[in-house]
Amino acid sequence: MDILFVSDFVCPYCLVAKEALKQALAETALDAEVTWHPYELTPEYRERVDTYHDEKRKAKYTVLLEPCAQLGLDMKLPPKVVPRPYTRMAFEGWYFACDHGAGDAYNDLVYRAYFIEEQDIGNITVLASLAQRVGLDPDAFTAALEQGVYTQREKEAVAYAKTVLQPKGVPAIYINGEKVSLPGYTKNDLIRVLEDEAAKYEDDFGFACGEDGCG
Repeated sequence: MDILFVSDFVCPYCLVAKEALKQALAETALDAEVTWHPYELTPEYRERVDTYHDEKRKAKYTVLLEPCAQLGLDMKLPPKVVPRPYTRMAFEGWYFACDHGAGDAYNDLVYRAYFIEEQDIGNITVLASLAQRVGLDPDAFTAALEQGVYTQREKEAVAYAKTVLQPKGVPAIYINGEKVSLPGYTKNDLIRVLEDEAAKYEDDFGFACGEDGCG
């Protein structure tokens, strides 16, 4: 099962869905390959927003309280980081981490640094410290970001998400190339989605033979 997970580091729904997916995959033991894909909610040519003082946003985030409790996420909804950071550099840092064998660890830590530790993940010094925490060389990391080593790669990925995939929002999850709808953000919600998609995949084969015989 191929899973494409399109998200942004400053999207609270993305972190909850990410953790729910992680726990659902562990419980179901389904054979799945997860690929993370960047999506900038606020490109750098747009003014950054203040989510911390936005009462309407806070009211909407209450839907995540129960899933967070179930998943063990002590998230700040929203974190006290004003204005909300741009995420281009964080994603460029993720590409650096991927190239050095720490992509998943870095991806997870950036989300948690923002939503749990309330750190400014738009700050290169903060990002370098996170890179160091997952075993990366902070100086090499900083140099790569300052020199724009991954800028084009990140821009192309974001452009692909916005012009080809065109999700109406994030998180957007695609399983075996098809976008799936999320009924909610709990582990059980994601288990249902995974099992439904796995059943569709099995049905595609119809009658077939396996190691234990034909059916």
